[in-house]
Amino acid sequence: MGAGELKQKTQDSEKITINLGPIDLGQIDLLVSEGFYANRTDFIRTAIRNQLGQHADVVRQTVARRSLVLGMHHYSRADLEAARAAGQRLQIQVLGMASIADDVSPELALATIESIFVLGALHVRSELKAALADRII
Repeated sequence: MGAGELKQKTQDSEKITINLGPIDLGQIDLLVSEGFYANRTDFIRTAIRNQLGQHADVVRQTVARRSLVLGMHHYSRADLEAARAAGQRLQIQVLGMASIADDVSPELALATIESIFVLGALHVRSELKAALADRII
């Protein structure tokens, strides 16, 4: 895996931390040692995917009802300049990951972004996040 591939993989995932009791952790380790899973992370990812699969209909219905963009959505400076030229104010609503380009100025963001609601991850440089703090729901 090259440096570019590693960087892309890192950007496509978020690290979370969970606390488990010793019995649950021991059972996971047993399944790993018996070859059912490659490691603890593989078990946890599989368990999460299984739960998300069981609730897929609810997720689809809620995404439609709340008019959320599903997946990864990137807002470039050109996107925001086009919105400003059209007199539009964006209501960013994403389930997944939303990002705003590093070359977007706080002034442009404030002029074009009405609100940001993200279930998942929001990737915005700290200066821009601070400027938009009261618009991030």
